[in-house]
Amino acid sequence: MSQTLKAGFIGLGIMGRPMAENLRKHNVALAAYTRSGVPDELKQAGVVACDSAADVAAQADVIFIMVPDTPDVERVLFGENGVADSLRAGQIVVDMSSISPMATRGFAARVRDKGADYLDAPVSGGEVGAKAASLTIMVGGSQATFDKVKPLLDMMGKNISLIGEVGAGQVCKVANQVIVAATIEAVGEALLLASKAGVDAEKVRTALMGGFASSRILEVHGERMTKRTFNPGFRIELHQKDLNLALSTAQALGVPLPATSTCQMLFNACTAHGGKAWDHSGMVRALEIMANHEIGQKVKG
Repeated sequence: MSQTLKAGFIGLGIMGRPMAENLRKHNVALAAYTRSGVPDELKQAGVVACDSAADVAAQADVIFIMVPDTPDVERVLFGENGVADSLRAGQIVVDMSSISPMATRGFAARVRDKGADYLDAPVSGGEVGAKAASLTIMVGGSQATFDKVKPLLDMMGKNISLIGEVGAGQVCKVANQVIVAATIEAVGEALLLASKAGVDAEKVRTALMGGFASSRILEVHGERMTKRTFNPGFRIELHQKDLNLALSTAQALGVPLPATSTCQMLFNACTAHGGKAWDHSGMVRALEIMANHEIGQKVKG
């Protein structure tokens, strides 16, 4: 897509803000809206601050949305002063939030009724990936629309795949979150076991990074666990939302997800202890509570 086309960005949170910043670094003309107000740094970088989602849509050819949950996307699209109020033929809505695949298909149909087109393009990679423009982006929609938007997606990510028709990106993201949660749980168990055995968990993590157990989760979130840094990142409450999508979809399809269910229970335990805003690597704290031991704590005896 030509960079002369104007983009809009709605939702400038932990993920959305650096994604918008990366578009501006490539000199994309950008209008933005977020409920807390567009940060001064973005305005100084040339981002046009808008008063509503409808205002963004009135000024943009491609409208990116990055908000927490399905109801938030619906509000942005179809609520008062929503995107739909200003949609015109030829525009493209790209929802990069992680939401319900079924709701996504319904939203796309309503957008297409306005003459615009729709892609679902949820991401993986967290705040680190958003800042580094190295996100994995999983896209659902038509090939033609994907081809138009991909140059812009390339400014925010590195592994960008068209998975299938609208909704397929969200299904892929749900699958991603199942794997991420289960891997966080496994890394937490391993490092907790090492620590409780009186071994330096950080040295164990470093050693494992050179073997078959190596993973991005072990590298990044394993370090969070050993350094006790649980500021998000990606909040537990958002991963809970994603696992709810996985479990409800699995129930509808008759697919058992026992490990996913366990991970959700551990997240629930963290939330019960005031941890809904912890980074999702903080799942290990639920394991530590059960073991009566924190990673890095000296073992008596």
